Amino acid sequence: MESATSIFPPLPLEEWEATKETFHRYLQIIGKIRLTLMPRKNHWWYITLYTNSRGFGTGSIPYKDLFFEIQVDVVGHKVIVSASNGKEASFELYDGLSVAKFYARMMESLDAIGVKVQILAKPYDLSDDVPFAECEQHHSYQKAYVERFWQIMLQVDHIFKEFSGRSYSKTCPVHLYWHHMDLAVTRFSGEKGPEMKEAGVADKDAYSHEVISFGFWAGDAEVRAPAFYSYTYPSPEGLDREPLKPEGAQWIDSNGSPMALLMYDDIRDNDNPKELLMQFLESAYQAGAKRAGWDIEELRVPSIEEMKRG
Repeated sequence: MESATSIFPPLPLEEWEATKETFHRYLQIIGKIRLTLMPRKNHWWYITLYTNSRGFGTGSIPYKDLFFEIQVDVVGHKVIVSASNGKEASFELYDGLSVAKFYARMMESLDAIGVKVQILAKPYDLSDDVPFAECEQHHSYQKAYVERFWQIMLQVDHIFKEFSGRSYSKTCPVHLYWHHMDLAVTRFSGEKGPEMKEAGVADKDAYSHEVISFGFWAGDAEVRAPAFYSYTYPSPEGLDREPLKPEGAQWIDSNGSPMALLMYDDIRDNDNPKELLMQFLESAYQAGAKRAGWDIEELRVPSIEEMKRG
């Protein structure tokens, strides 16, 4: 395994895909707990998870008269469930911990702090739909690769947050969607999107208004390596004729619409990968905003120096 020295270490999908499949299901279990108990918020913002300095967490979740949170501690390789009543439970993460065992221990931990919850206990849109309680085939947990994935997500989280601060548009928190296990941030124009009468509830709420979205994921069955992406919805005419930066960024077809793509490996060895990622995010935004008719200048956040000059 290649050594990891930069802020963006190598993460070849084929070397940790079994672990990724297992870890993805771990996160879906936790995400579904949050989905079940959190009050609704627009565009599914209430179901997501967050990257933090120890791993991935839910933030505070209400339950009756108390609050609790779930932390996937990647540094210590354990799950910690803690509540406002002072109770805490935890269990170890290790190679061989099947999804079924994880699910059982997750529910036992919740019970130990006084929380009882029922979720739709099966994967959402993954390679199989084996119920969590029966899933023994996914049990790989390579600590080194989970650590790398988290380290990358932590860096990307910081960069996305900086980028999100450059626009006055309604912008979602930087968060992890456990559907695709991608870290995402989305800007909204404020205009309603087209009617989606035939769409499911998930898409109707996610795309109720015009968006330009940006994200990172570790690769999947279609894209066999980690990558950054951006798409504009609804996709405007001529979007894929707009220039992208840096060199290597390209437009690809995604379900009939253009999606901007920058492969992670194209920037990770650069002396300034953050700058290259910022170039990608900004160029993809400019392309989508221009073609969709957003008021780019009105939405731009000026620098402090510009504001001082009046």
